[in-house]
Amino acid sequence: MSDEPRNDRVRIPRDKTNDYTSEAAAARRAFAQQQTGAALTHVGHYSFDPSLLPGNIENFTGVAQVPIGLAGPLRIHGEHARGDFYIPMATTEGTLVASYNRGMRLLAECGGVKTTVVEQHMQRSPVFIFDDALQARAFGQWVEAHYDGIKAAAETTTRVGKLQYIGQYAIGPLRYLRFNYSTGDAAGQNMVGKATLAACEWIVANHPDRPRYVLSGNIDTDKKHSQINTLLTRGKRVVAEAVLKDEALKRIMGVSGKDLFRMRQISQAGAFMVGSANNGAHAANGLTALFIATGQDVANVAESHAATTYAQLLDNGDYYWSITLTSLIVATYGGGTGLATQKECLELLGCYGQGKADKFAEICAGVVLAGETSLSSAVLAGDWVSSHDKFGRNRP
Repeated sequence: MSDEPRNDRVRIPRDKTNDYTSEAAAARRAFAQQQTGAALTHVGHYSFDPSLLPGNIENFTGVAQVPIGLAGPLRIHGEHARGDFYIPMATTEGTLVASYNRGMRLLAECGGVKTTVVEQHMQRSPVFIFDDALQARAFGQWVEAHYDGIKAAAETTTRVGKLQYIGQYAIGPLRYLRFNYSTGDAAGQNMVGKATLAACEWIVANHPDRPRYVLSGNIDTDKKHSQINTLLTRGKRVVAEAVLKDEALKRIMGVSGKDLFRMRQISQAGAFMVGSANNGAHAANGLTALFIATGQDVANVAESHAATTYAQLLDNGDYYWSITLTSLIVATYGGGTGLATQKECLELLGCYGQGKADKFAEICAGVVLAGETSLSSAVLAGDWVSSHDKFGRNRP
């Protein structure tokens, strides 16, 4: 067998002059058909100008069309989101839109959902490397004493991002620094990465030992769930809460407040037993559908779905239900939010552009609560499987 390197890789065609054109996309579809035999007929149908795409995708070839359903109205009484909202949900899962729509009806008939953005931070977590733990501890003290200089260096890279504080964590000869920023209406992962790089370079230039570092020590934790984010917040910590009337629960959902509270004890125990990131039902379902429709970075669902349900059975039989999203990462400006269909869906919610991220976060939390009420009731009432049989199977 020859040890000579192979150079028979067939490269995807690119236009070095301007790769974001309909012609360049068509050339790649033709190439794909030549290589695989698959005709990308539907992939090639889209309504926007590919010149809008630099910064969003490479080797643009076409689009993946995901059906969008409308649910609502979702009635919200928040600090930033107030009124009735019709929610665009992009999904291929039958029953999902219908289920969320049912939950929104219940919330509206019970007076709506209250929403609150409690806290918000976006992180980057460099780790500095020393010879021993004593040096690492001394470095941590130096960071605290030079915080103002570090903050100024970080903020030279951004008009929007503001360093809020630096958390410190010690492991052996390592000192993990968790930089926490506010990022305006952007999700901010790239923003805080650039800012933290500038801060680390300032530290190296000004610390007498010129310490070594790695820009991410993996405790941020980017696009992965972690307990530290549940406790300390990543993105936005948002609460949605409502008092569900016992009469409305029985009429719309076929369950009582007492039934739901008893089931909550079972669900709490089950979630605790398996170490779940979410002791509720299915926050990821609604968030993913909303993220796809509105141009969010869908991989952030890995963090954003983490949530804690807290509930109380009231003396009159009504049911207080809240869900706290601890790590909701959303944007209304930048990234994929400005693309054609995604922008339209954000405009449908009154959430496109600057100054709208907190409003959108409150809507996301309200959507999640609606889905929690509907699915949990369906499981308890025994119509979960039958609903999927009726609406959720794409039979030939």
